[in-house]
Amino acid sequence: MRGLMDKIKNLVIYDADKEFYAKVFPDSVTKKDLLRMRIMTHGDLPRVLEIERKNYPFPWEEDIFTDCFKAGYSCWVCELDNKVLGYCLLSMAVGEAHILNISVDPAEQKQGLGRKMLEHLIEVARGRAETVFLEVRPTNTWAIALYEDMGFNEIGIRKGYYPAENGREDAIMLALQLF
Repeated sequence: MRGLMDKIKNLVIYDADKEFYAKVFPDSVTKKDLLRMRIMTHGDLPRVLEIERKNYPFPWEEDIFTDCFKAGYSCWVCELDNKVLGYCLLSMAVGEAHILNISVDPAEQKQGLGRKMLEHLIEVARGRAETVFLEVRPTNTWAIALYEDMGFNEIGIRKGYYPAENGREDAIMLALQLF
């Protein structure tokens, strides 16, 4: 029975007590406290793709997400009241973790969802990876500030990494050492 409960806990990260307190004492918890992280499913893809298309001029298509599922990557959604507000993906191999994507619905940005998902991915990687890597567009100053606040350091530049309106855009490479 214990093994089954551990598997269920790995699927959904959620604290029911916070939901109870939110109903009884509405000012006692924040929106960020009520967010739930759970493993992404194929059924989430329409909403995930909607968020992806709102955020990026060159969005990932469904086949990329499907490939991530097939590869066994750690794919998560962040939801509130059963509505997906954001998603994040992480690959891990040979002691390294690579954050592939973190995206928050534009209507929900700047409210702590990106930080919650980043913290979650770091915890998923902890104990299984020594370093977490990611790339970010230099123009994404909000994300860069979040990553630096969370302890990521610039380790290099990938020239022409991202597609852009007029050609290609570089990527800043960041890393976080997990000890």
